[in-house]
Amino acid sequence: MTLNYARLLPALGLLAACSSGPSQEEKQTAQATTPAKDLTTPQQEALHLPAPYATKSASKKVDIVAWPAGKTPVAPAGFTVTEFAGGLDSPRWAYVAPNGDIFVAEANTLPKGTKKEIAALLHLDKSRSLQATSANRVTLLRDTNGDGKPDVRSEFLTGLNQPFGMLVLGNSFYVANTNGLMKFPYQPGATKITAKGEKILELPEGGYNNHWTRNLLASKDGKKIYVTVGSGSNAQEHGPENEVRRANILEINPDGTGEKVFASGLRNPIGLAWYPGTTTLWAAVNERDELGDELVPDYLTSVKEGGFYGWPYSYYGQNKDPRLKNARLDLVAKAIVPDVPMGPHVAALGLTFYDKTAFPAKYQKGAFVGEHGSWNRSQYSGYKVAFVPFKDGKPAGKPEDFLTGFLAGDGTDKAYGRPVGVVTLPDGALLVMDDAGNKIWRVSATKATATLPKASNAGVAVR
Repeated sequence: MTLNYARLLPALGLLAACSSGPSQEEKQTAQATTPAKDLTTPQQEALHLPAPYATKSASKKVDIVAWPAGKTPVAPAGFTVTEFAGGLDSPRWAYVAPNGDIFVAEANTLPKGTKKEIAALLHLDKSRSLQATSANRVTLLRDTNGDGKPDVRSEFLTGLNQPFGMLVLGNSFYVANTNGLMKFPYQPGATKITAKGEKILELPEGGYNNHWTRNLLASKDGKKIYVTVGSGSNAQEHGPENEVRRANILEINPDGTGEKVFASGLRNPIGLAWYPGTTTLWAAVNERDELGDELVPDYLTSVKEGGFYGWPYSYYGQNKDPRLKNARLDLVAKAIVPDVPMGPHVAALGLTFYDKTAFPAKYQKGAFVGEHGSWNRSQYSGYKVAFVPFKDGKPAGKPEDFLTGFLAGDGTDKAYGRPVGVVTLPDGALLVMDDAGNKIWRVSATKATATLPKASNAGVAVR
């Protein structure tokens, strides 16, 4: 396609002129009404929250370049990182079926509105977060000989609408498009679905930045499905009518009926998982932007049925968002403090609990969180897979780096990839989706460093 750059220049100028933030007076008022605060998380970790606008809201995106030949992300000593699959088109999420088949959702953020359409047309988004097209498919990967590489690869489902979460329940395959939940007939071992699916649940389409993603998780007894729906805005700037059924985890029956809000006030909940051996639901949540470098921390939290987690009226508990001007103080008073702060703007998305025994004991039953990486911070944060240790079903320490090396470093803005989804395989390896690098990485432990105690929950598969 030939672009008329001259025709687009006036629009670019208009966009630049319209990009104004809060006034100095508004910033001063916000800092007075929501001062800096030290709090203690539910796990007795200290957390400092600066006042809003203590630092200028920045925009700093990476420039994605190709992975050099032979280079991989970096894991701690005693682990091996290999390329599991390449040549994909924005592999964002993965699901491991009961039979061990791996399903990968390939989809992109599509331009909505003049600003993003121009950015996509001119290839202005160096971070590859925004593309003009989307693969809109689910790819099947199968490792039949256990060598750590798939020897079966096929287009399992095509013609979808920005697919993300997937799920197998009985003889049905579910996939969450951005605008609704689809249900297809499924036979274990099939390499392709050609039957027409049924949309069993309408969902509000699209969303702010990457909030088009819809994840799925079945209840432990298979009688319910949980569906994540991120907000349609950063801080309800388009009005509450734009947020109906959004910023929620929904609960439905497997046929799409019986919808209710399981938990609310979750700006962009993505990763969902049951803690091994329990019915305690956990979520990785991507928090709001444009309040400064250190606000607001993304988080990992247990999710209480009926719980409200603040968005958009407050953050990290009952700290009021100044942009909402004391709206819904009744809800603010109920806002739950999340369990684990992952860091501001890290884009905490992927989540899996390690329920196997191949990794060393310190990792067993802990959480791995895929951090897609910041854009609204003066220095990069995220761009890694973090690990949160757990003990007796509760977080037992601060997040620590597990898989790094996605940023090129050396003071440049170059990055080789961006991690999103993480899943635990039946053989105990960890898979990491790299949507910007168009690869899937496999992390395995050497036998010399792995411990193999008998685990009571070894047979529980976390999806």
